[in-house]
Amino acid sequence: MSETGATPAIEPAPASDPGRSSTWFVIPLFNEAAVIGDVVRSLRERYPLVVCVDDGSTDGSARVAQEAGALVVRHPYNMGQGAALKTGIDCALRDPAMEQIVTFDADGQHQVDDAAAMIAVRRTEGVDVVLGSRFLDSRTRPGLVKRLVLRGAIWYSNLTSGVRLTDAHNGLRVLGRAAAEQIVIEQNRMAHASEIVEEIGRLELSVREHPVHILYTDYSRAKGQSVLNSVNIVIDMLFR
Repeated sequence: MSETGATPAIEPAPASDPGRSSTWFVIPLFNEAAVIGDVVRSLRERYPLVVCVDDGSTDGSARVAQEAGALVVRHPYNMGQGAALKTGIDCALRDPAMEQIVTFDADGQHQVDDAAAMIAVRRTEGVDVVLGSRFLDSRTRPGLVKRLVLRGAIWYSNLTSGVRLTDAHNGLRVLGRAAAEQIVIEQNRMAHASEIVEEIGRLELSVREHPVHILYTDYSRAKGQSVLNSVNIVIDMLFR
């Protein structure tokens, strides 16, 4: 595993960007060279502390992310999204000034405004974890198959974890430092999402949900991520 880039200097935060100097964004990265530059640049306009974990990409994603200003950590081969998140969280925890970590997708589906609002909720309410939910308002419009799979995943997660949620497999999360230090991620691939919720229940962490807009783009649909991720969720629920 190797690391490139440097932690940038940070300007004071405007009111719309709470936690600007104390928040690390962790982005798992695998073959997203076409979009990761725009994602990182847009994010860093408001939150400069971004670490991308390149999980064995073969398309130059790491170089593009680094040129956009992210700190880049590289896996020598593809290990899975869960492993990339663990590596990124471990990297962010090395910063003694870090107060919270935001997990953020590389493909442009997450909105910085939603992340900022979730950071504000965590800081104002003093909760351990804030989880994004695409089902608390009507902005997100997943397809029928994805909606049905996600509803099944919510039922399963609520049953097994004891944590009552409206969206169990949303990658936009805010973890306070204490939560990030305690949550154990052992599932390298898609099952990590269920594992994180189960860890929240096991550790009895305080949690809030916040409405977010997941933007299903032409790019993500062209890659087949929506349906593929739904299938992966089902497989990991059954065989983890």
